[in-house]
Parts: sequence; C-alpha cells; structure tokens
Amino acid sequence: MKSTPAEMSIGELAERFGLAPHVLRHWESVGLLRPDRRSNGRRCYGPDHVARVALIQRGKEAGLRLEQIRALFDASGGPDRRALLAGHLEGIDARIARLRVARHIVEHTMSCPAPDFLACPRLRELLDGLVASGAPTSCASSLPAGADTVVGTCGAAGPSAPL
Repeated sequence: MKSTPAEMSIGELAERFGLAPHVLRHWESVGLLRPDRRSNGRRCYGPDHVARVALIQRGKEAGLRLEQIRALFDASGGPDRRALLAGHLEGIDARIARLRVARHIVEHTMSCPAPDFLACPRLRELLDGLVASGAPTSCASSLPAGADTVVGTCGAAGPSAPL
C-alpha cells in the first residue's frame, strides 16, 4: 500500500532524492534523521524529513561531514548554528583559493607553447613556487593580489601565456 502524500516510506523518500534506502538508515544511525514510526514499526517520513534530507545533501555538497551536519542540527539555535558555519566558510574560501590556483595551472598547460608542458620552465617555476609557499594550504599566495593571470616565459621562444 502506498503512503499518503504527507507521509512516505523509506523507499519513497530515498527515491525522491535519488538515494539508496541504506543511506537514510545510515543517516538515522548517526543521528541526522529521526523518522516517525507507523503502528507496524515501519519508518514514516513527512515534509520535515524531506526538508532535512535536502539540508543534509546541501551540507554535504558544501563539504560538511556528517558529524558537522549533526552538530548544526543539534545546536541550540540560530546564533550557535551561524557560529559553526562561520568556521566552515573559512574552509570553503581556502578551498576556492586552492581551486583557483589549480585552474590557472591547468589553463597555463593548455595554452603553453612549449613542445611538452612538462618541460615548460614557467610551469616548473609556478610549481616550485607552490611548494615553497607551503601548498596546498597557502598556494593562493603564489598569485599576485587581484590578478586573474600570471604572465611568464614559456618554452624556448618565451611568449607570455596566462596561467
């Protein structure tokens, strides 16, 4: 028998989000979901559970671990939740900075006129700079402030290319 529109079985909720039911059971076991129970003991999910699953998925996409998501749900209120997220936001910003550097390196290698970018002196210089700067945590320091490109000499001819 199908559930009513206001309540869903574990399979229906999982299907709605493209998840396997065991994922929802795991989230229940770590304290992220607390399904209601029908008289026969089966799990029953409603609109609040749908919203919670959506939040869990967005949190995971933002890089939060399940323990961090549980801490957000268990926090006493908005100010405590915001404080937890503020710390995570710093981590997201650091990852974005590292991804920008990685993107610039890939752009450089795609446009490098050297016969083989592995032999490109500019790429080697950039990589050496990352290692010296303490990459991966501080690799953004290898880019000039506010610069979208790093110009340097590539290959034997030495044309400038964006990084």
